[in-house]
Amino acid sequence: MIASTLSDLKSFLYLKIMKLTKRKGFNFFRSYFDVYNELENNEDKVAFIDALLNRQFMGVKPTDLKGMSKFAYISQTNSIDSQVKGYEDKTKTKLNPLEDNFLPPTVGLKKIKISPSLQVEEKEKEKEKQQINPEFLKMVCDFFSQTTEPLNRKVWGFMNNLNNNGKFEEFVRQTNAYIKYKKQSDEKIHSWLGYESEWNSSDYVDKLNKITKPVKKYKPSL
Repeated sequence: MIASTLSDLKSFLYLKIMKLTKRKGFNFFRSYFDVYNELENNEDKVAFIDALLNRQFMGVKPTDLKGMSKFAYISQTNSIDSQVKGYEDKTKTKLNPLEDNFLPPTVGLKKIKISPSLQVEEKEKEKEKQQINPEFLKMVCDFFSQTTEPLNRKVWGFMNNLNNNGKFEEFVRQTNAYIKYKKQSDEKIHSWLGYESEWNSSDYVDKLNKITKPVKKYKPSL
């Protein structure tokens, strides 16, 4: 009975949030579309889009994403959260009033002029950079055993920082080569923290190219 009541209350509050949302729209970045198209099955596509829309319009952070839809969302977290924060700061409106640690605006603050549509425009300097492919993110996390969500986010944060500094493309090139090289050689694999600091200290593309595959031995024919 109690469980049913709590469930009904949760559903009621969820619907109230949906009815009370005042946000009219948001910029749907090309990277959202690209990541969506990277997902191979409809279940992951729907889960990713649901999470994106719920976060943008209702401020609800996803907690039940799994598999590739989870990695797809994590790869876009910075852009999504920046858009939500920008809207909330500009309008002084909390999309999710049930979220903890929200302090309403104090009296006396200078009134901020907003557009009729309440749409927050992203700054030019926050234009999208190369997207972080969720499959690449998952491959790296699995290879270096960074498989929990907090560790996933740390790896993504490192990649995003490289992306912001124009180094991500080279990181992808070296990391793909590093993983292949380590699988073909007997060398010890770095820890993730070790690889973070040393990924560009060696040219793993060159090392991979120099690996000599063992020559098959054939028995002489009689």
